[in-house]
Amino acid sequence: MAELLDDLRAETASLEALLQPLRDADWELTTPAEGWAVRDQVSHLAWFDDAAARAATDPEGFHASLSGFRSVDDLVLQARGMPPAELLEWFRAARARSLQAFAALDARDRLPWFGPAMSAASFVTARLMETWAHGQDVADALGVVREPADRLRHVAMIGFRARPYSFAVRGLPEPSEPVRVELAMPGGGTWTAGPPEAAAVVRGPMLDFCLVVTQRLHLSDAALELTGEPARAWMQIAQAFAGPPGKGRGPRSG
Repeated sequence: MAELLDDLRAETASLEALLQPLRDADWELTTPAEGWAVRDQVSHLAWFDDAAARAATDPEGFHASLSGFRSVDDLVLQARGMPPAELLEWFRAARARSLQAFAALDARDRLPWFGPAMSAASFVTARLMETWAHGQDVADALGVVREPADRLRHVAMIGFRARPYSFAVRGLPEPSEPVRVELAMPGGGTWTAGPPEAAAVVRGPMLDFCLVVTQRLHLSDAALELTGEPARAWMQIAQAFAGPPGKGRGPRSG
């Protein structure tokens, strides 16, 4: 948990570094997520950080709050009138509350969420993934290229473990053959998952794999080598996040 929390703090700091110097007009810039501006990415994170803190400290209160939840688009609409400075402060405060709540947990503690309950370790990992993925939307809106870090391994692990979900959420049968993943980490070295003897393999930069499984990059634009049909079938629909099938991003023009 200590390592996960340190990496979540680092990812939070990376996003705050993007947001801090923005002018008010920059918060209205369109991101690649249809209908969402920079402000909407931040309010989305802040709202779910508050929900995460409630889930960790008051499970009964969290369950009671579910009846008022409609959709993520409704949530961002509710925050559209918030001034940027106030929105940034909300995100910082909500993230601090959630980090404080997570620090009191054991990695194996179970927390309720909008889908199945998760272990505290998985819960924190998911918040890191969400922060990184929505931070990517912000970076793309600003035209900024972020330097990847080895903490992306947490996102890669979620993406790998979500392989069955990627098929199930689309009502598709999951190929029975296993898939191995071999990724070059940003800081050097190789991260692997899956049986070494698997004939189907995904190879390439960890960054590209993470961008694909969070649907921030079209597979055709990723520097990934796919061996075997099970690997290709998976990566064409890979989805590391919960919820209905994402629209993903289209291929780059040209």
